[in-house]
Amino acid sequence: MLILGAVWVVTNVSLILGGTWILEQGVLEGSMPQMDWRWVPGAALGFGLFVPLAIAAGFVRLPILRGVFRTWALAAGLVMVLSVVRLFAVTNWVGASLVQALIVFLFDLGVFLWGRRRFRRLEQAGWARLDSGWGWAVISAALVGLVWAAYGALGSPVDTLLGILNGLLLGAAAALSLHVGALEPQGEVNWRSLLMEGLCAFFTLFILAAGSSMVSSGTLLLAVFWPWLGWALVTLARTGAGEGQARRWFSPALLAGLAAAWMLIFIDGDELGLVFTGAEGDLAGWAARTAGIAAAAAFTVSLAWLVASHWAGGLLRRAAVGAAAAGLGAVILAGVYVWTGQPGFYGDRLFVILRDQADLSAEAAIPEWQARRAAVYARLTAHAEQTQQPLRQALDGWGVQYEPFYLVNGLEVRGGPLLRLWLQARPEVDRVLDSPVLRPLPEAQPEQLGETSSAPAEVPWNLTLIHADAVWELGYRGAGIVVGQSDSGVQVDHPELADGYLGRESGADYTWFDPWYGRPAPADIGGHGTHTLGTVLGNHVGVAPDAEWIACSNLARNLGSPALYLHCMQFMLAPFPLGGDAFHAGDPARGAVVLNNSWGCPTVEGCDPEALLPAVRALRTAGIFVVVSAGNNGQLGCGSVKDPPAIYAEVFSVGALNSSGDLSSFSSIGPVTVDGSQRVKPDIAAPGVEVFSATPGSTYDTFSGTSMAGPHVAGVVALMWSANPALIGEIDRTEQILRDTAQPYTGDWPACVTERESPNNAVGYGVVDALAAVKAALAVNAP
Repeated sequence: MLILGAVWVVTNVSLILGGTWILEQGVLEGSMPQMDWRWVPGAALGFGLFVPLAIAAGFVRLPILRGVFRTWALAAGLVMVLSVVRLFAVTNWVGASLVQALIVFLFDLGVFLWGRRRFRRLEQAGWARLDSGWGWAVISAALVGLVWAAYGALGSPVDTLLGILNGLLLGAAAALSLHVGALEPQGEVNWRSLLMEGLCAFFTLFILAAGSSMVSSGTLLLAVFWPWLGWALVTLARTGAGEGQARRWFSPALLAGLAAAWMLIFIDGDELGLVFTGAEGDLAGWAARTAGIAAAAAFTVSLAWLVASHWAGGLLRRAAVGAAAAGLGAVILAGVYVWTGQPGFYGDRLFVILRDQADLSAEAAIPEWQARRAAVYARLTAHAEQTQQPLRQALDGWGVQYEPFYLVNGLEVRGGPLLRLWLQARPEVDRVLDSPVLRPLPEAQPEQLGETSSAPAEVPWNLTLIHADAVWELGYRGAGIVVGQSDSGVQVDHPELADGYLGRESGADYTWFDPWYGRPAPADIGGHGTHTLGTVLGNHVGVAPDAEWIACSNLARNLGSPALYLHCMQFMLAPFPLGGDAFHAGDPARGAVVLNNSWGCPTVEGCDPEALLPAVRALRTAGIFVVVSAGNNGQLGCGSVKDPPAIYAEVFSVGALNSSGDLSSFSSIGPVTVDGSQRVKPDIAAPGVEVFSATPGSTYDTFSGTSMAGPHVAGVVALMWSANPALIGEIDRTEQILRDTAQPYTGDWPACVTERESPNNAVGYGVVDALAAVKAALAVNAP
């Protein structure tokens, strides 16, 4: 029965963790709304785990087995109830943590009171006072926590406090469940009983791990290492306990709680789920490695306790020695954190959007695009300086750090829930969004190299499909056009891109900005930015090989925020020198005229449907052509174009085709429903499946995604404007040419797209045609 029970526990907990993780990835990748179904696996499988165990606890006669099932049933019941925490939005860490802490506290209180009644006839020392093992619990937990302190990084102070609170409460839940369940207050203490009770504790911790966090990535980590403390918990519970005494519960609770808290405070479970790329050196790899080392440390601690309880039981019962051990453990842990860890708080921030956004109607009437662009910059910066002044003064008075923005009139503020409430109550504030910040990694990630170091010997299929090679034969290759790239970065000396860098002679001033790391020259780790820019203007793989580029890093680790995206959009409008101030050092004359944006800003990154709308409106008014990839959520069906800025009418959104001309299954399709507009999107389609382009380390590789499709259209616009400079800044005319010259789509259709006339919600106006677009552009007279 014990074996069957253990198998039932492992099966159900694995299903809980796996099912929740799958649903969670759907939420994160699919940009699903606030309500989702992540609570279902926890509730259903928790119930399926609780009921059989509770029945077994009531009918089994063997006392030790009855105690085991009682303990597991208690833990399963808590997991079942904790499933309600996943009703919170995946980004609402604070709210979910507070509710989880309340639920676990009530559980702990109930079990504690139940235990007092059960053991009323016995000596109450185990319930009424702290036992002598607390110090040993602290040093044991410190040994398990060393690896988390060395490799992890703290969030905000609020995140840290909530992590410690939830860890300690979960530890108390484990210890109290064991105390009133498997650890009967009387009985012979021997190796057999310790091993048996330790096995029970192992599976108790394994069950509780399934409900330990609102995000399954955190529960997976806890399930890896936490159960191995089981034998340490039961051995520690017997320290100082003699015949007829209630076993101590506080010290085991402290050990389990602190061990859980290290993971909860040093690893951001949200981040782990959001940035699950599998790339070498990313957070997932570090977290898995850390959990494995922590598991080995926990097993070692358990083994040491089993040995020490037999050979040094008298020493372990000395309170003074235990207190000294606790101090030593705290000093060692703090030393590791300071000397080899990453001290400081790295929590998420708030993005505050003001009600008063700049009116650019007067600037829009300026006919000459360069003068219009300069006027837009002047108007935006002046308006932001004026309208933000009262809020800036208030924040300065409170000593709150912030950074102002002008493209969207707002500020990114360092603060937590209480500051959010204060900001939302101010009359000039429209709304407050999340602005997530990734915590630093222990080491810099290595470059993600491609599969080959050889440039293609022939023109790649994606370029011939849109007839870019035919445009080159006409003598137009993008010369004189500056393309702006906001992405993971760029390998500046890649053979495909080096001669096109606008700063190849003058340097990085006005040509490169890195709001992530402050790197002084263009660089790329993940490769996404190098690949997409290569498709725009690479020498052998690009649509417009003679165009020039400037770049900004808004996705250095594949998770952006409203502030990061706006940093780069502002830089594209008015670049500034390294270390310069965007408000006062920007030079609109040096900016890009075509922007490639192979990214979206979903809810999990802080954006709501209108977060970036003022920014793209301002860029369009300034005469900047904004190309945006439509998104990779096509598997969700119609309405899957749902993330800013692809949803906006002010940008040109692009879907992805394969080499056969069929729309890819991942390519997001319209209509736009998140803002209620029912807008047709995408606007056009381009190659986006197995596209060959540049990657870091002067290599090449094939990537797929609408991220690969958008750069084709950016390159085509560069060809058009190079062929006829009179079109530069003429966004309406350029868009109309692209629509009118698009090739008819002849591939397979998504089932939900029944209206297939142009434009439609699968491919917009059709497939981009570079040759037809350039010929039409040449026929346009100067305005």
